Amino acid sequence: MTRLHDEDADDPRHPEEHIAPVPRISVQAFCETEQTLKAVTAAGQDRRLAKAHLTARDGGLAAAIEVYESMPTPNVIVIESDGTRDILEGLDDLAGVCDPGTRVVVIGNPNDTAPYRELVRRGVNDYVVGPVETLDVVRSICSLFSASEAIITGRVIAVVGAKGGVGASTVAHNLAWTIARDLALDSVVIDLDLAFGTAGLDYNQDPVQGIANAVLSQDRPDTALMERLLAKCTERLSLLAAPATLDRVYDFGAEAFDAVFDTLRMTTPCIVLDVPHQWSGWTRRALVNADDIVIVAEPDLANLRNTKNMLSVLKAARPNDRPPLYCLNQVGMHKRAEIEVKAFAKTMESQPIAVIPFDSKLFSTAANNGQMIAEVSKTHRTTLLFQNMANRLAGRGEVKKPKRSLLEPLLKKLKGRSSRNSAPHRKAS
Repeated sequence: MTRLHDEDADDPRHPEEHIAPVPRISVQAFCETEQTLKAVTAAGQDRRLAKAHLTARDGGLAAAIEVYESMPTPNVIVIESDGTRDILEGLDDLAGVCDPGTRVVVIGNPNDTAPYRELVRRGVNDYVVGPVETLDVVRSICSLFSASEAIITGRVIAVVGAKGGVGASTVAHNLAWTIARDLALDSVVIDLDLAFGTAGLDYNQDPVQGIANAVLSQDRPDTALMERLLAKCTERLSLLAAPATLDRVYDFGAEAFDAVFDTLRMTTPCIVLDVPHQWSGWTRRALVNADDIVIVAEPDLANLRNTKNMLSVLKAARPNDRPPLYCLNQVGMHKRAEIEVKAFAKTMESQPIAVIPFDSKLFSTAANNGQMIAEVSKTHRTTLLFQNMANRLAGRGEVKKPKRSLLEPLLKKLKGRSSRNSAPHRKAS
């Protein structure tokens, strides 16, 4: 039985909330008000209900009872109560025509007086007090499957470059490594650049199998297959590597990677997608269906245009999600004319999640040694930037260096003097 919503429930527009997608199900909604009908219809277009077949009509409880007297019930029924009829009596009548296993969501009215336990006794799986927004409907339906069946539903973070060569793969790999190490979350990096992927090099791995074996398999990938294909990078980080060979052309349909992502979601709390810079059916689908998107850009005109276009398209395709994020990389390159960060942010109408400074020695050393930035320099400011990005994308707080007190030098001097005074004196001979 899923939780019932009440006045203490999270804000439905909370940007950090993670709502897992549903499997292939059928959902039928019976609404009393135009607002609810519009909210349910819009929910059917949300990415998390992409696999659901959702239909909505008016009529409320009375219409639902009439319909199911002559036809089987779907996986989920959404019922709106307008408060004019005894909701418990109506639910008793609905139970008489409802098939076993059907889950029921009730959108209630503030005038409803039925206690929660009575609703639960009548088989209600979730209760939401109206009026509802689109995200309320999405959350309620999705929670039926993520909570009641105790499935680990991993968060997917997609990282893509606004232009080729901007360091998006480096950002993705360091981000995943930081999430696994500093946040202690079991994580998987999927290198989706099958021809030229660099994840294997960055993690100093040379796996024989990887993402190509999963996506080109004749059978649907299952958990056992994915476990065999994953290469262990650290205790909590695994890699689904790209073959990085040119012996074939890697053309895929839009849904080619869906089964791989769905399988890993069931076992892995965090999945980081290293998405290549190309615009195709499957890359667009991978970005739209991710829980969070990070666009990596350099501060020049082409990146400015591409980032703006990508933010606009992806935001429109995900109206109920947090807007895509972006970070600026390789900022401050010597003798290069750059667009100022303030001007870049003004055009995007949002601030970057991070501004990563150009440091050729640090990044080239890490790349050539197969190391992460934090392994090369634990105290470098870029290491802190990746920690902040990891915390924000995982819904944690920002990591900040402790501020240095103005009295610190004086306190240090007094402490040193105190330790000298307390030291045992040598006796005169």
